[in-house]
Amino acid sequence: MTIWVQRHKIVSAILLVTIAGGGVVAYLLATEKPETPAAPVVTKKATPKPQKKYYSPLTGKLVTDEFATMQPVTAIMLENSPEARPQSGLKQAGVVYEAIAEGGITRFLAFYQQEKPQVIGPVRSLRMYYVDWLAAYDASIAHVGGSKAALDEVRGGNYRDIDQFFNGDSYWRANDRRAPHNVYTSFDRLDKLNASNNYTKSTFTSFPRVDGKAVNPPNATTISVKVSSTTYNSDYTYDATTNSYRRNQGGAPHLDREEGQIQPNVVIAMKVNMSRVQEDGYRENIETIGTGQAIIFQNGTATEATWHKPDRATTIRFTEANGAEIPLVRGQTWITAVPNVTGSVSWQ
Repeated sequence: MTIWVQRHKIVSAILLVTIAGGGVVAYLLATEKPETPAAPVVTKKATPKPQKKYYSPLTGKLVTDEFATMQPVTAIMLENSPEARPQSGLKQAGVVYEAIAEGGITRFLAFYQQEKPQVIGPVRSLRMYYVDWLAAYDASIAHVGGSKAALDEVRGGNYRDIDQFFNGDSYWRANDRRAPHNVYTSFDRLDKLNASNNYTKSTFTSFPRVDGKAVNPPNATTISVKVSSTTYNSDYTYDATTNSYRRNQGGAPHLDREEGQIQPNVVIAMKVNMSRVQEDGYRENIETIGTGQAIIFQNGTATEATWHKPDRATTIRFTEANGAEIPLVRGQTWITAVPNVTGSVSWQ
């Protein structure tokens, strides 16, 4: 066999193998089933949990977190004689109790929790019926002395007494007013004083609260509250745009020196029995324990109610004729003790 014949056989064999291999490949390509595309992966988005809301126990207003709801409450006695006006820090109070202190002159017991004004005053002395109101709030009480009955009570060890008499560095006397109408404090100083006494949290039950909504048409847009004389009587004008009440006193806007006209969201006239008693001299006495009539002004309406306070440690409650408790609109609440015999409340 010649070399040429051998090469020819080898080439032929290679061609046969190549052809056969190509046929196999072609067969496999022709018979291969196309791949089924994978089903798309559907990722379900987790439904976000609704963020929990926290509200101030004092005012019912929205606050940032749970810690804010437990901040200590501080009550401050504020003067209201003409020499004390305009007051400072009063517009930022969460709840204010107003009552006659002496000689027809009213005085304010103002409560603060989240709001921290840095000028507050003039600070004045304490009376026993204000102690009855503050006892339910687990609050520190800032004041400059007081009646014997009030001091005996708050100094008995069951209250957070931060009297100016014993904490002079936490107060100062202003130079632009004469004594005794010139004692001021600030929350920078009071917070430090509270912390030094370990008054770092307040636990209490205040009023039930609800979102405010102006009623259309309103049935009480002007309110007149008589407590003693023209100098101390107040009136209110309802402002539907802010759902609040512009407070006037003595025939003029009642101003906070730094913040402008005072505008509570809720005004309550609470009718009380008042008499004069002999303590360390003659003192006014207001019956705070028991029940009585009240008129609640909110959302542009007037609601006749009954107030209840069974004991000193319990917060005042306001109920309708059927006994249901009346929730109060969120924000500043202003409560005036109106003497049954000499005071009056009217609206239109």
